[in-house]
Order: sequence, then C-alpha cells, then structure tokens
Amino acid sequence: MTRLGTTLLAASALALAAGGAWLAAPAWLHAPVAAQPAGHSGHAILYYRDPSGAPFWSAGPRKDAQGRDFLPVYDDGQEVSFEPEAPRAAQADRRILYYRNPMGLPDISPVPKKDSMGMDYIPVYAGEDDDGATVKLSLGKIQRSGVATERVEARAIVRPVRAIGTVMADERRLTVVTMRAEGYVEDLFVDATGQSVRAGEPLFRVYSADIQRAQIDLIVAMRAVQRGTSGVDAARAIEGAMQRLRNLGVPESRIREVRETGANPRVLDWPAPAAGTVIAKRIINGQRVAAGDELYRIADLSRVWVIADVAEADLAALAVGTPATVAFRAYPEPVEGRVTFIYPDLRPETRTARVRIEVANPDLRLKTDMYADVVFHAGGDQPPLAAVPASAVIDSGTRRIVLVAKGDGRFEPREVKLGRRGDGYVAVEGVAAGEDVVTSATFLIDAESNLKAALKAFAGQEQPK
Repeated sequence: MTRLGTTLLAASALALAAGGAWLAAPAWLHAPVAAQPAGHSGHAILYYRDPSGAPFWSAGPRKDAQGRDFLPVYDDGQEVSFEPEAPRAAQADRRILYYRNPMGLPDISPVPKKDSMGMDYIPVYAGEDDDGATVKLSLGKIQRSGVATERVEARAIVRPVRAIGTVMADERRLTVVTMRAEGYVEDLFVDATGQSVRAGEPLFRVYSADIQRAQIDLIVAMRAVQRGTSGVDAARAIEGAMQRLRNLGVPESRIREVRETGANPRVLDWPAPAAGTVIAKRIINGQRVAAGDELYRIADLSRVWVIADVAEADLAALAVGTPATVAFRAYPEPVEGRVTFIYPDLRPETRTARVRIEVANPDLRLKTDMYADVVFHAGGDQPPLAAVPASAVIDSGTRRIVLVAKGDGRFEPREVKLGRRGDGYVAVEGVAAGEDVVTSATFLIDAESNLKAALKAFAGQEQPK
C-alpha cells in the first residue's frame, strides 16, 4: 500500500471514531452553538432582553411566549438602558445632530468616532436636545440613581429655636413690706424665709411713737365732737387725723377700732399686704426699724417667668405671642407657654437676648433659679407658604435652584428665592403648589444639565453648517 493510501485510511478511522463519540455524547451537546454577534467578541453578557423590544429582561437565557430566544446585551462600554428600544424605522427617520463623548466629557463630533478607550460616541438625535430649559434622562439612569420627587405643598413652616432658660419670680407679683414711721419690733409671727403667708395675716408686732400720736389726734377730734363742738372744723379735724394714720400705713381695721372704742392701743400687729411666699427676711425680734427699711419681700409664685437667653442670629424669628415648650430638668412633663416680652437690650458677653415666657405654677413645683430647656415654635402662627424639602435645594453660593420634574424623564432647573426654614422644609418663591421637585440625586441631574449646556455651546461652535 502506498503512503497516500495509508494516510487516507488513518484519516477515515479517526473520522469514524469521532462520529461514534458524538453519537454517545449527552443530548445537550447536540444543540447548535449560537454564533456570537460581530463586534461583541471578548465582552461579557450583562443581561438578556425581549426579542420583540417589549420591556422585559432576564438575567439568564430564556425564551418568550413564541419560543424565541431573548437577545444578549453585551458589556461594550455603552450605557445600559432599560427602556424599550425604538423601532429601527423610527430611528432611521430621526436626524442625528452630533455625537457626544460616552464618558460625559464636553467633547462632540459631527461624525461617528471612538474615544481613546475604543468606545463609540453616542448619537444625539433631533428632538432630544431641542428644549433648552430641560434636561432628559433615561429611565435606566433614573432608576439606578434613586431619583425621588415630592409634591410642592403650601404648609406652615415651623422653625424650632432652642435656648436655655432660668425660672424667676414674676416681678409684678413681688411685694416689699416696709414701715413709713420709725418703730421697734416687739414680736415676730413670720420668722423664716420661705414661709407662706396670707393677705392680712400678722407678720410682726411693732411699737411706733408716730402712730401713737396720730391715734391720739383722732381721739381728741372725736371727743371734741362729743363735747358739742360741731361744724366744718370738727369734721375736718377727724378726717385729717384719719388721713395721717393712713399716710403712716396703718390698716383701716385699726382706724375703725380707734373710732369705735376710743382706745389708743400701744402696739400694732403689722399685716401682710399680699399673699405669697417670703423670699427675703431682714427683720429680727427687738430690732429698731426706720421708715423705708425693707423688712420682708413676698412673692406670689402661682405664676412665674422663664427667662431664656436666645442667640442673636435667632432673634428675628421670635415675636410676642410665639408659642414655646418649656421642659424643666427636675420634672419630665413639659409646660406650654408663650412669649410675653423680648427685652430691648443684648448681653454683650454672650451676644444673647433675654426672652420672657410666663407659665402657670399652681402647685408651686417650679422654684426660682431652676434651669429649663426652651423650644420656641417660630412661624407656627404665620400663613402657609409653598415649601419644598431642604434636600431639594441646590445652593451654588451665588444662586439657589430646584429641579422640577416635568414627566417622561424631563427635569427643569429653576432658580428660586428661599424663605423660612423649619421641620426639614424651606419656603420658596419660584415654584407653585402642585409641581413635583426632585429630592434625591439632585446633583446628578444638575451635572447632566451643566453637561448639556456645555455640549450645546460646543455644538454651536463646531457643528458644520
């Protein structure tokens, strides 16, 4: 046998052996291997899409209802889009304006080209770039970026202003006990600070020579009338003696006693002029007191003041009538009150202003000099304003904008004027109630808007006429 015949016989034997191995292989190896589309060699498959262009996708190979295989989408450097593909006929009818850089750089080309990494430039069609006031994003980019919107509503903007306060006695409910004549204290009935007293309750017993002389004058005038002396002079003498006693602070009960009995008591039990708590005592038994000396200080603590120190920057948000919540560190229950006065001076050491709140204290639990945490609800009594979440505002330092959602993936950057802030919202001028604004991923859309403006500028310079 010749050498050629030997070679042909060996090749035939190998072919028969291969054919037997093929027939003995599992059935899944018999399936034909799909030819990989041109241009996708070496790229990984990202997902599989519906062959008809319907919005259905799959992470692995599958078939549709008609038994057609889903089409693979490769990682070829292009942006992944989950929007249904437009019919090719519709795309053929659209005019390409230019091609933009796939990495988002401000670089365009009038003809198809690739960047330095081999990625194709993305075509921009007529109609996609015709509205200069809006920016359009693909549905896939919106979903991946987590873009969220919220409806603009008219709401009352309540801004909490926090401050530290101190409990003080109401200055209008303070009473000082003093005498208008010189005297000597012979006995004390209220002899301790903090003791509660009632109006008219005796505080101390005092002897005063001036009060004695005034009582004698009244008695002499009354006896003159009793002896038959009548006329205008007698009546004036009685009225004058009574007025001298009133001028010395003698209570009306003592004046009536002298007129009814004609007696001249040596000492006088000095009554409390008001009810409250003795917060200061400057008198002891046997003391000589002069006219005008402060003997007791009595405070009615059924209502107290809370004086809060408010920072200078927060002062403009407060006004008389602003509601406030006062929490005392000694008690868990907060107390509601309102601003009743804003002091006209500013403390230069702390740059704070004093703001007064009046609160009820019927059980006298609140003590003077207690600390309190105050929260002023500024703006709660103001009319509602159009407000957006604070996260919706993009502040560049020179202007403030919000992104208004126009639907179909279109967003309009709109410059606004900011107002009051509070509870995570800010009042704005420039948007109307009922519009939707973007509250998350705002910087992504703003970057797309800036990119679009740059591309339009480049297109105006480089696009062929």
